[in-house]
Amino acid sequence: MAWTKYQLFLAGLMLITGSINTLSAKWADTFSARGCNGEPEHAFSHPFVQAVAMFLGEFSCLGVFYILLCHDRRRPEPNMSTGESFSPFLFFPPAMCDMLATSTMYVALNMTSASSFQMLRGAVIIFTGLLSVAFLGRRLKLSQWIGILVTILGLIIVGLADFTSGHHDDTHKLSDVITGDLLIIMAQVVVAVQMVLEEKFVYKHDVHPLRAVGIEGFFGFFVLSLLLIPMYFIHVGQLSNTPRQVLEDALDAFCQIGYRPLILMALLGNTVSIAFFNFAGISVTKEISATTRMVLDSLRTLVIWAVSLALGWEKFLGLQVLGFLVLLVGTALYNGLHRPLLARIPCCAGLAAVEEDSSVEEERERLLGDGRVATSDES
Repeated sequence: MAWTKYQLFLAGLMLITGSINTLSAKWADTFSARGCNGEPEHAFSHPFVQAVAMFLGEFSCLGVFYILLCHDRRRPEPNMSTGESFSPFLFFPPAMCDMLATSTMYVALNMTSASSFQMLRGAVIIFTGLLSVAFLGRRLKLSQWIGILVTILGLIIVGLADFTSGHHDDTHKLSDVITGDLLIIMAQVVVAVQMVLEEKFVYKHDVHPLRAVGIEGFFGFFVLSLLLIPMYFIHVGQLSNTPRQVLEDALDAFCQIGYRPLILMALLGNTVSIAFFNFAGISVTKEISATTRMVLDSLRTLVIWAVSLALGWEKFLGLQVLGFLVLLVGTALYNGLHRPLLARIPCCAGLAAVEEDSSVEEERERLLGDGRVATSDES
């Protein structure tokens, strides 16, 4: 069935805003400007300030939710569910995981390339799969286990591409690139914990995804903004690229923004894009399918890579191409994208049908075990 204009708009919005989100964060890292009190020009290296800007974007999703809710209430027959009553503090633990993971990834993005950053985030399916088995009692299908193994292989290839190349560009040392890659993978463990916490304690309350993202954004924005105060006084030596060598120097960030207003443009791009990306992603899942959302997310990696190459932020690496393709196969296997392809092959059609039935039966058992049918999309 052909897509409608609205569906094409949503798909394009998700692809563009998702790409802008990573590219704008990397763009901010490329700037240099003078600091406070006559400090000489130095690189803009403020990952925690960037994370605060990102959480502000997530927080704005709460406003979008209430705008949509008010619009829906004006209809003759409102159909937008507000879900059950719940305590907003249910979102505090996953929000803290989000804060830790996001801050870590922004630190890593300052060390490695935007393409490696996006590719290595695919490691999340490994840890999500393992934790869902351990803590949610889920049974992974054979194709999902194979997808996890293929993803591990893809991560190794991407890591080797970074290691053997020596430098992705002229600004990152090899030690920084390797450290950044490891930080990204470590952050995916925290992201997986966040997903498991959300599924086990939050989604059973049928919370609208935009509302969930907005509440988590509020907690992340509020807590991390407060943490910027002690970070200003914590000396970390050579681990920091700021003149005062502290964990985060927010005042230095504001001074640099004052001297180079384009930095503010990059931060606003990050803030606005994450809000639209969350809205578009949720809408794509609802209006088209979760599989389409996964495919668009993979295309986002390709766009980020192409733009980074065009802007000269990194160099072309053949081994990285192979790593991306392997990661793409692993993600497709884990998310069941191979089933429609198997169904077209006569000798494999029965296998695809059995796997599909098994998937449906497992989902039914999980929903019956919860005692309710969740209607919200995954944020």
